Amino acid sequence: MTAFEELQRGDIIWGTDPLSDKGRPMLILGTPRFPNHGLQLITVLISTKTYHEESLTLQDDDYEGDPLGERSHVLPWALATLNSAVEVELHMTSLVNERTADVARQLIGYISS
Repeated sequence: MTAFEELQRGDIIWGTDPLSDKGRPMLILGTPRFPNHGLQLITVLISTKTYHEESLTLQDDDYEGDPLGERSHVLPWALATLNSAVEVELHMTSLVNERTADVARQLIGYISS
């Protein structure tokens, strides 16, 4: 397992889902470290559901490592901040920098409009 402090932008982890009792894959978009709160992971949720019109579908060549088992879709509007290693079960894979940047641009579009 990758240590919490070693996780970085573009990594996909299995983390605690703030919207349910079960975990889910999450894409890390930022890893800021704050003086009073330490490292935090800014993530967006990933889903296998296809009904989200604005989701970004991940293709096999979007991955730097092995693809996720099912066709997956990033939900750039669904942010979650993880504050500790307890909230991260495992490192799954990573996305290439270009695809991670695509997700970040779409998120910025949502929060700046």
